[in-house]
Amino acid sequence: MDVVLQVVLSLAESPWVYPLVFLLTLADAFLVIVPSETVVVGLAAISATSGEPNLVALTPLAAVAAVIGDSLTYALGRRLGSDRFRWQRRPKIVAATEWARLALTKRAAVVLLTARFVPFGRIAVNITAGATGFSYRRFLPLTAIAGCVWALYNVAIGALFGTWFHDNPLLAIALSIVVAIGAGILVDVASARIARRRKM
Repeated sequence: MDVVLQVVLSLAESPWVYPLVFLLTLADAFLVIVPSETVVVGLAAISATSGEPNLVALTPLAAVAAVIGDSLTYALGRRLGSDRFRWQRRPKIVAATEWARLALTKRAAVVLLTARFVPFGRIAVNITAGATGFSYRRFLPLTAIAGCVWALYNVAIGALFGTWFHDNPLLAIALSIVVAIGAGILVDVASARIARRRKM
């Protein structure tokens, strides 16, 4: 256990941790399997117990990477459009795209802020925003707010558990990650229920 802790702490103290967080958060915009939330939360927990990495650097770095990643998926959607491929013209896909377009028109802030915490939802909403011609001038400030809230939230969860379990960094990391993932699942479930009610 001590060996694992030493490895984790040495990684957190490495200057390479910052480019790694940036790249993982950027990649997470396209690949759901990339654990950017887990990495940010875990590093914040470590920082609260050991002082490294620096949260003043980690938080804006994660936020900027999130915004750039969301902007790139938006650009991908703009390039692909909403009906270029045959699968995009299936009735269910057309209906989902139309729902997302209308949702972005009526309540863009809520949709983009909520989607930032839902891995598949984030990718789908960002691509749909680009594909349906949602204005990037509106998209950018909203996704910037969402990225900042996401980074602050994940850092706060990690730092909170790191402070509570200062003497047990591995437990702090594990618990903070579980809570952050659980909160993401709750947001996903709640937003799905709200969407279903609005359709009724």
